[in-house]
Amino acid sequence: MPSVAFYTLGCKVNFYDTEAIWQLFKNEGYEQVDFESTADVYLINTCTVTNTGDKKSRQIIRRAVRRNPDAVIAVTGCYAQTSPAEIMAIPGVDLVIGTQDREKIMTFVNQIHDDRQPVNAVRNIMKTREFEELDVPDFNERTRAFLKIQEGCNNFCTFCIIPWSRGLSRSRDPKSVLEQAKQLVASGYKEIVLTGIHTGGYGDDMENYRLVNLLWDLDKIEGLERIRISSIEASQIDDAMIDVLNRSTKMCRHLHIPLQAGDTSVLKRMRRKYTTEEFAAKLKRIREAMPGVAITTDVIVGFPGETEEMFENGFKFMEEVGFSEMHVFPYSKRTGTPAARMEEQVDEEVKNERVHKLIDLSEKMQLAYAKQYVGAVLDVIPERDYKGAPGTGLVMGYSDNYLQIVFEGTEALVGKLCRVKITEAGVNECRAQLVRVLDDVPAEAMRA
Repeated sequence: MPSVAFYTLGCKVNFYDTEAIWQLFKNEGYEQVDFESTADVYLINTCTVTNTGDKKSRQIIRRAVRRNPDAVIAVTGCYAQTSPAEIMAIPGVDLVIGTQDREKIMTFVNQIHDDRQPVNAVRNIMKTREFEELDVPDFNERTRAFLKIQEGCNNFCTFCIIPWSRGLSRSRDPKSVLEQAKQLVASGYKEIVLTGIHTGGYGDDMENYRLVNLLWDLDKIEGLERIRISSIEASQIDDAMIDVLNRSTKMCRHLHIPLQAGDTSVLKRMRRKYTTEEFAAKLKRIREAMPGVAITTDVIVGFPGETEEMFENGFKFMEEVGFSEMHVFPYSKRTGTPAARMEEQVDEEVKNERVHKLIDLSEKMQLAYAKQYVGAVLDVIPERDYKGAPGTGLVMGYSDNYLQIVFEGTEALVGKLCRVKITEAGVNECRAQLVRVLDDVPAEAMRA
């Protein structure tokens, strides 16, 4: 039986794409082996969001070549899309395929097995207007299923290379999304996480069908308990979206809304499409429509030209609006983006200091958010044995408002809907006691 090993760098969408590519290999009779062992094919799914992503991708490619010089070395993903020649120049690379045409991967691999001629299969992504259909019927050790509904981005923020590596925004056909969602529910998944490069841009390239329409259609699927959106821009949350958050019983009380900077002048230079006032007003409306909602965010620290005063403004703004968690990144120069050529690059030490201040603030806000729920009863779908160590007698899962909750229970609870009472709040996890397992209770009765 031929073997394939995968290595994925970067974001959740890349992990989804790798799962989808694995399905193609599986259908051809391959077995998957660990990347550290000897395989017939190594597939590296690369990231290019920072210059470091490129470098790490090259290291991993070389590691695969050393592991088995006779193997087929295939490289895909964002770095492959933007710099195919750089990758083809690495001795031992057989196939470079970008962020499209992945359904042809087996044809190329078989061809290379036969003639050992390297193939550069990367095309101009900016001409692509079709969503690439790649299904993932199941996810290892997961009780949440990821469903990719969108690809690419039209925003061209000044710090970001992604439109050049993923192309312009294109949406998956609604029929295909709903079909896949029904299959996932039939396989036992109760929660679906909608994901994409710019998920909230779903439908921008379609007539009269937007993300809101998709959410209402998913809402009707029987057996689906939870719908979660992986990320959405503040500007995409309009009245119709607020209505679905308010009225749908399946929408998770958790939204990831990237802020990127808490100062309007920095946002402008980033080419973000909102001011801090507009962002704060939107959050207020969301919280009114969905009480208790967890709002998480991304922040870039030390963007070119960010003064101490702008940083302090941002710090105060984040503290005032209050997030339940912030993902904090120091600004990293990405060659080929406008921001990399900007004057007034911020000193690395200053960036580091600011990052630590915001991480401390994030932890303070995370704990404050979690503390509101001590004594509350929440529903959790346990994902796996706690810390992956069977026999701890503990299981872990997420509540709809994205608290990571640990409680006593056996492996039999994994994937079941459990009602728990929060006993202790923590920054990264909360402790709870099992009240009862709801899986045997009809969904309608639970909402009564």
